[in-house]
Amino acid sequence: MKKTLKERLTIFVLVVFSLTSVSTYAFAARLEQTPIERITAVEQLLYGNEQSGSMVDRITKLEKELFGLPGGEALMTKVDRIYTYVRESGTEPSLAYKLNALEWSLTQLVAKGALKPRLEALEQTVAGKLGNGSIDSRISRLMTITFSGSKLRTGQAVLNKDTLIKIMLVTALDSKKNKIGDPVEFEAAEDIYAAGMLLIAKGAVGKGSLVKVDQAQNFGRDAKMEINFESIAAMDMTPVATMLGDKAKKETESMALSAGAGVAGMILLGPIGVVGAAFVHGKNIVIPAGTLLYIQTQNDVELVGMVAK
Repeated sequence: MKKTLKERLTIFVLVVFSLTSVSTYAFAARLEQTPIERITAVEQLLYGNEQSGSMVDRITKLEKELFGLPGGEALMTKVDRIYTYVRESGTEPSLAYKLNALEWSLTQLVAKGALKPRLEALEQTVAGKLGNGSIDSRISRLMTITFSGSKLRTGQAVLNKDTLIKIMLVTALDSKKNKIGDPVEFEAAEDIYAAGMLLIAKGAVGKGSLVKVDQAQNFGRDAKMEINFESIAAMDMTPVATMLGDKAKKETESMALSAGAGVAGMILLGPIGVVGAAFVHGKNIVIPAGTLLYIQTQNDVELVGMVAK
């Protein structure tokens, strides 16, 4: 029997709403504590993977890459200096923050991947060639070209609990193929502001995981999928805890309803217009990359924002 438009819309909404966050998820950013953890975190952020060699050799390589010459400080002081320079934004924006700001100012979104390739891509875009010297001098040149007085205007702002964030799924999902624990990547589909400052930029990476996958079974048992939308990266690299709560579900439903008669076509034919569809093939669930929906923040969080309005 053919389903009516109302029935198809109901299926769509139910499938989207089955992508629920784990409400009891207690988010806490894991801070790297030991020197080796901090150096590894910097390497992964800068190069995309952990480097080989002794700790002293790895620190020396990072110092030369970042600053041009190794400093004369004690080893632990060097680790703190490197970690703060690359990752932490306080009175001075970090390297990661500067790259985010440069990319957003030039392209209206932030890029993915390791920092060094992203810096090289920016140099090609702005100057048509790779820069020379330390990463610090290269980022400073780009800042001078892009921003007045080479300075970012930043400040503290609070991103309130239950702030809606429109996202796009990067990971395609299929109840026949996926399993519990599979990572789910998504990205911000729109900029998020508070107090006139950009806190989360379009393109910001979000991470989650599948916490429930039930394949369709005999005797009319439909497939089920549940996603824990764990966090999304702010401009200052703070992982902001997120979830698919009631407010986000309602906004996602409104987005689906706004498509009107096109919803049936989306379920049958693929994403059309502004809403990406979750498809039901028989009793299995297929959710393509590019699907749009809303999530919301779990708590109030203070962030370093970029003055952009």
